[in-house]
Amino acid sequence: MSDLSKMKIAEARDALKAGDVTSVELTEACLAEIEAADALGAFVHKTPEIALEQAKAADARKDGGDLNGIPLGIKDLFCTKGVASQAASGILEGFKPEYESTVTTQLFNDGAVMLGKLNMDEFAMGSSNETSVYGNAVNPWKAGDAELTPGGSSGGSASAVAADLCLGATGTDTGGSIRQPAAFTGITGIKPTYGRVSRWGIVAFASSLDQAGPMTKDVRDAAIMLKAMSGHDPKDSTSADLAVPDFEAALTGDIRGKTIGIPKEYRMEGMPAEIEKLWEDGTAMLKDAGAKIVDISLPHTKYALPAYYVIAPAEASSNLARYDGVRFGHRAKLDAGDGITEMYEKTRAEGFGNEVKRRVMIGTYVLSAGFYDAYYNRARKVRALIKKDFEDVFAQGVDAILTPATPSSAFELGKKFDDPVQMYLNDVFTVTTNLAGLPGIAVPAGLDKAGLPLGLQLIGRPWEEGDLLNTAYALEQAVQFVAKPNRWW
Repeated sequence: MSDLSKMKIAEARDALKAGDVTSVELTEACLAEIEAADALGAFVHKTPEIALEQAKAADARKDGGDLNGIPLGIKDLFCTKGVASQAASGILEGFKPEYESTVTTQLFNDGAVMLGKLNMDEFAMGSSNETSVYGNAVNPWKAGDAELTPGGSSGGSASAVAADLCLGATGTDTGGSIRQPAAFTGITGIKPTYGRVSRWGIVAFASSLDQAGPMTKDVRDAAIMLKAMSGHDPKDSTSADLAVPDFEAALTGDIRGKTIGIPKEYRMEGMPAEIEKLWEDGTAMLKDAGAKIVDISLPHTKYALPAYYVIAPAEASSNLARYDGVRFGHRAKLDAGDGITEMYEKTRAEGFGNEVKRRVMIGTYVLSAGFYDAYYNRARKVRALIKKDFEDVFAQGVDAILTPATPSSAFELGKKFDDPVQMYLNDVFTVTTNLAGLPGIAVPAGLDKAGLPLGLQLIGRPWEEGDLLNTAYALEQAVQFVAKPNRWW
C-alpha cells in the first residue's frame, strides 16, 4: 500500500486489524513525510525512536484499543515524559518533564504512536502560530506565492493533519484554538465540554477556559480519538466524573427531528459574502437532512470578546507567575550585585515573547486592586450572562447551533501580526463556547474563490458530544468536502 500517511484513523485501524498493514509501516510512512516537510514548520521535536518502539509494541499487542498502532502528533503544550515540552516558549527551554500528561497517557494506553511534538503559539496565546519560539507554522494550503497562517494556537497540529504528516493530532482550545485552525486547513476539530478531558499535565493558559480535543481528517476520526482522550481524572479537580459514551457508535447521520438554531447575533457587520453563503448553504443542508431550523437570539454575544480578553489574560498572569527562573526552564545570566528581583525580571523579559508579555500585563492590570471590580468582576458577570443565553436556547428545545467557524479564510503570515485587535477578532465566533463551557466542532464546508478552505461550526448541549458529532457527521455527509492542498513543500 502506498500513501499510507494519507489514511484516516478509522481505515488505518481496520487495515491494522485485518493485517493489511503494520503499525511500523504506517509510522515509517509518516516519519518520511515529516522529514520532507520542514518547510511547514509543523513538527518541532521529532521522536522517531519513540515512535518506532511504540509501533513495534502495537504490532505485537493482541488487545489494543481503537488507536492501537495509529501515528499521532502531540501539541507542544502536552507534557510528555523525557521529551521536550516547551509550550513554544523560550522560558521553558530545556524542560523535559518527568511525567506524562493524562491525555497522552490515555492515548498511549490505547496503543497510539507519538511521532513528535507540534508547533503552536507561545503558551497557546495567538490566532496565527506566529508567536512561537520555533518560528511560524505554515498552512499547507496556498493561494498564490504567499505563505498562509494555519491558524492558532494549534497551528502545527492543523498543518500536520492537513498535510498528511500524521493521522491525527491533539490540540487545545481556550478561545477557538482547535476550531479556527481546523477551519483554516480544511480538517475537523472538536472542543469538548469543559471537564470532559483532563487538563492535568497540559501547560495552563487560562484554566477555566482551556480544553483539549482531537484534530482529525474527518468526523469519525474525531469521535474515535475523543473517546480515547476523555474520562474522569482525580488529578484534575475540574474533570467531570461522567461515563464516556462510544462517540463513534453515535454516528448514524440521522438528524431527523433535531432542532438547529441560527443565532442572529453572529451576522457580523462586514462579514464576507462567501462566509454568509457558506452558512446559508450549511443551514439548507441540515434542513434537507430532516432537521428543523429555528432563528435564535444570544443577546450577550457582542460582549463575549471583551469579556474573554479580560478573563483569559487575568488567568494567564496568574498561571505564568510560576515561570521565574528558579525551578525549571530558562534562567537569565545575572550581573554581579543582582538579587532575586533582577533574576525574575531578566528571566521573564528574555524568556517570554511579546504577545505573552502583553497578555500578562493586561491580566495583572485587570486583577490589580483599583481595577478588579471595574474589569475582572464585570467580565465574570458578563460570562454568566453569556452562559445563560445558551441555557435559555437549549431549554427551548434547540439541539445544536450552527455558525461560521471563522470570519475569513486563512490570511497571509505577517499581515495581522502587528495589530493585536485585528488578531483577536479572529476568535469572534468561537470564544462564546469557551466562556459557556460548551462543546463545539468545526467541519470543513467549502472553498472560497481563492481555493482556500472555509469551515462551519456546530455548538452542542453540554456533555452531548455524541449528539453534536452526529449532527456534524450529517453535515459532513451533505457537504462531501474532499479537497486537499497541492503539495508545494
